[in-house]
Amino acid sequence: MTVTPKKMIYPDSDGQPMADNTLQFRWIVLIKENLECLFAHDRNVFVAGDLLWYPVEGHPEIRVAPDVMVVFGRPKGERGSYRQWEEDNIAPQVVFEILSPGNRLREMVKKLRFYEQYGVEEYYVYDPEQNKLDVFLRRDRQLQEIGETDGWESPRLGIRFELNADELAVYYPNGERFKTTVELANELQTERQRAMQAMQRAEAERQRAEQEHQRAIQEGQRAEVERQRAEQERQRAIQEAQRAEQERQRAERLAAYLRSQGVNPDAIGG
Repeated sequence: MTVTPKKMIYPDSDGQPMADNTLQFRWIVLIKENLECLFAHDRNVFVAGDLLWYPVEGHPEIRVAPDVMVVFGRPKGERGSYRQWEEDNIAPQVVFEILSPGNRLREMVKKLRFYEQYGVEEYYVYDPEQNKLDVFLRRDRQLQEIGETDGWESPRLGIRFELNADELAVYYPNGERFKTTVELANELQTERQRAMQAMQRAEAERQRAEQEHQRAIQEGQRAEVERQRAEQERQRAIQEAQRAEQERQRAERLAAYLRSQGVNPDAIGG
């Protein structure tokens, strides 16, 4: 009798909430969405939030759901879970965990060992309530904690972290700060208003230029009318001069005729 192997099931959910509170959720979304923006034009960088990662085929019990993970060398796209053997066996290179009051030390140590064992290169743990950032970097096959995190720049992501008095600030490689969706929406609205104002100014300038053009055309038309009038006056003056010349010539011919008849024209009417 042939026994059909039982199909292995890899659930897409571990039944746990994405976040325990609004503060933790805000930071997960902030980091995940800004990393999406950072690599928006690179089709081979996959960014996910709260997605189950199964590193070993045949062992659905070996899994973890990083708050945020970044995978270089894998295409963007929708996934129910990240099954590493279906992803050219590429492990997430960078993971983020945002702490909440419910996190326990034993749990975080377990996650550190998991990420260390299965190939994570950079591991970031941020506690927003304590405003504390821990960074672990892979060295000699181990994730070793770095000492100073204020001003730290990620080797893989190129982003920079600064611990201000109240909270963490994260910066893009170009120096721009990571922004919330509300901040981005406000900036977009401001940019749209500026663009609309610029369009209105441009339209006003176009209308002024059109008015000047029309005035120039009208001035040209008036100048043409004046030129034509002046030309007509000149023509009339020429005609008058021609008539006067004709009259003079007739007078000269008459005077010559009178002289031929012995009459002195100068004495006539004198």
